[in-house]
Amino acid sequence: MSVQDKASVYLRSKVFSASPEELRLMLLDGALRFARQGREGLATKNYELSFNGLSSCKNILLELVTSMKVEVAPELCAKLRALYMFMYSRLIDANLEKSPEIVDEVVQLLEYERETWVLLMQRLEAERASGISQETATPIPVGAAAKPAPAGRTPLSIEG
Repeated sequence: MSVQDKASVYLRSKVFSASPEELRLMLLDGALRFARQGREGLATKNYELSFNGLSSCKNILLELVTSMKVEVAPELCAKLRALYMFMYSRLIDANLEKSPEIVDEVVQLLEYERETWVLLMQRLEAERASGISQETATPIPVGAAAKPAPAGRTPLSIEG
């Protein structure tokens, strides 16, 4: 068995054993990795690399949009859908304009989304460990779990 086959088997087992929260984190990590790859391709004028990276990132963004459970939180899902489609649109712009700076905008948004998701996962884990059920837990206001943006970055909110 080749190294690539072993990596594929490992990834498959990791995906099949992951919780829904972990799967979403894996998608965000993949989107970030591919956006950075696409940015590197644009910066170095390696357009095959940029096409592959940006296309993979866009595919992940579409997966994030289509995998939402709208019936659970329709308002939140609508805001997230708008955010993901904005990022998708910006990646198209970056590719057309050959602009690594536009990809940087998307990377910043994805990093913020990932940080927020990790904080939410930690809170859910703490609630589960303390025996608080999902039904009795205090709802987390959108953006409340996010830490302040690093210096030089504008705080982002999906609330508009």
